[in-house]
Amino acid sequence: MIEIDGSFGEGGGQVLRTSLSLSCVLKKPFRLFNIRKNRRKPGLRPQHLMCVQALKEITGAKVQGDKKDSAEIVFEPSDVRPGDYFFDIGTAGSTTMLLQALLPPLVFSSHVPSKIVLQGGTHAPFCPTFNYINEVFIPILKRMGIEIQADIETCGFYPRGGGKIRVDVTNLRQIKEMDILNRGKIKKITGISAVGNLPLSIAERQRDAAYRLLRSQGISPEIEVKEVPTPGKGTFIFLKVVAENIIAGFSSIGERGKRAEVVGEEAARELIEYYQSDACLDPYLADQIVLYLALAGRDSTFTTSRITNHLITNLWVISRFVDISYKIDGKIGSKGLIKMSGYL
Repeated sequence: MIEIDGSFGEGGGQVLRTSLSLSCVLKKPFRLFNIRKNRRKPGLRPQHLMCVQALKEITGAKVQGDKKDSAEIVFEPSDVRPGDYFFDIGTAGSTTMLLQALLPPLVFSSHVPSKIVLQGGTHAPFCPTFNYINEVFIPILKRMGIEIQADIETCGFYPRGGGKIRVDVTNLRQIKEMDILNRGKIKKITGISAVGNLPLSIAERQRDAAYRLLRSQGISPEIEVKEVPTPGKGTFIFLKVVAENIIAGFSSIGERGKRAEVVGEEAARELIEYYQSDACLDPYLADQIVLYLALAGRDSTFTTSRITNHLITNLWVISRFVDISYKIDGKIGSKGLIKMSGYL
């Protein structure tokens, strides 16, 4: 049985999600201990427990330790069962992070379509926003030959949650090669600044702050201001870079006491970092795509605008399940080149 120390690297929920995904795809049982040891509240929180329970349902897995605050689980999957699934996190826990755990088993283990409905948070701090997943991550998977369609009914903000997304996983054709070393010419930069059940002027201030910072660097985006349906209250801004070979995205979430100008500037600064780096992958796509590259069965090389602890941690977890080696040229927090080699 594969043994995973959950305190490695960033020591958060990503270790759990990646381990669960690969365990289900490869039908390899694992034991994970020190779950989220490096977090203020270690162990399984509701959103992490939902990942375990959802994949337990999808694979008929035998599981030990699947309870709130548990610091250790043993997960022994059976066959993936495609179908229609509904999972309600019950809090503002991230639906997008849950989706990231569910997709690989459904994508790689069957050619039978599946439909997933997830309820919870869709725009939460420190998590991919639905806009990022739908406008960056999924389009890149489609370029690789993975057919996924996602839609959002309502946005879910902290602390109320209540957002709902629907995802159709159609099928997996042969994974295609794509250029992730060079991004090519930047074609356009767009964005959305949104509020839910709050004054539209907040979204306008977010947009204007992003405009000022970006234009000071010679970048001229088009940012739409809009209201979004939600049972709670919240704001966000999402900025997107469309280049010849890749798409990149940057988000910031409003919080109580956080000025709208700060929200806009946060996303703008990350976009500027990417824009000036000439790298291909943004730091979020880099750590999200490596699992798919490892399962593609070929060597991969890519550049990223910022090496993160999340990326390093994810590569390490993947190497525990898949016979790959990897080399990282660059330091955490700076531009880097990553080479992956090895096969299933």
